[in-house]
Amino acid sequence: MKKSTPSFLEIASTADFDREVVATFQHQYNNNMVYRSYCDLINIAPNDVQRAQDVPYLPTRFFKSHTIQSFEGKPVKTFTSSGTTTSINAQHHLADLSNYRASFQACFEQFYGKPKDWAILALLPSYLEREGSSLIYMMDSLIAQSKNEHSGFYLDDLAKLNAILLELEQQKQPTLLLGVSFALLDFTEQYSLNLSSTTVMDTGGIKGRRKELTREELHKTLQKGFGVSAIHSEYGMTELLSQAYAKGDGRFHCPNWMRVTPFEINDPFAPTEEGKIGRLNIIDLANQESCAFIATDDLGRSFPDGTFEVMGRLDASDIRGCNLLVY
Repeated sequence: MKKSTPSFLEIASTADFDREVVATFQHQYNNNMVYRSYCDLINIAPNDVQRAQDVPYLPTRFFKSHTIQSFEGKPVKTFTSSGTTTSINAQHHLADLSNYRASFQACFEQFYGKPKDWAILALLPSYLEREGSSLIYMMDSLIAQSKNEHSGFYLDDLAKLNAILLELEQQKQPTLLLGVSFALLDFTEQYSLNLSSTTVMDTGGIKGRRKELTREELHKTLQKGFGVSAIHSEYGMTELLSQAYAKGDGRFHCPNWMRVTPFEINDPFAPTEEGKIGRLNIIDLANQESCAFIATDDLGRSFPDGTFEVMGRLDASDIRGCNLLVY
């Protein structure tokens, strides 16, 4: 029997989004005891949420200190954040993986097309060295769908990666090289290329291995090293099941079921004025089994077309292992 399409994938308008938000909020208020307690504490009742603008956002730190799930029983999968050696890692519990697979698949296809048409190379050493990475799970699935024999993970064999990039370039094969920032920088210190068929995508992540860089400084260095006109970026986190992508200008685009809104840093209930930097709050309607409404520790600003920029981190927040860049 064919499984039905998740309702969040059918969102095509603001009205659709609001309906899905209200239904998701009601479900999670009734089934997620941590979220319900948080809503009660800030005096938000179920009838108070009639549209997306009304939802309360759960701070990401609760994913470190509490079990955040909107289902009964044990999870079949738990994703964990990278963090640092001294930090407490966030945990994202799932009753099944179907929503995550549906979300990253539809999102990738929306912005980049079918995975089968790409050679997909992943340079993610820090993620491969630990358990529980949602990024590794996503990339493993996309790589499996690629029809190119060279698609795969590359840990420390930069010489092999360089040879394969050159071979794919000669074939004019559309190629996606997705890597953690420090590993991409390591590569450009050893090799210099001039790529025209390859999209280089940065996932963030200096992890204390290098001096702090602005996004502009990082991307200029990577552009020069790979010989490309732009560096793409992926924005995601353990607490989410969806990603946003930026295609070289630093402005991230969300899929229809995800929305990012900056809020005043000192007022968790007040969205910022347009163009003003604030704390990024996220609605991710793929997050049906945990909490779809997340207050992050990231700083950024949004634009009228729904895109957003990431500008840095709240000073008092824990440094997230996959997000140590200063923008």
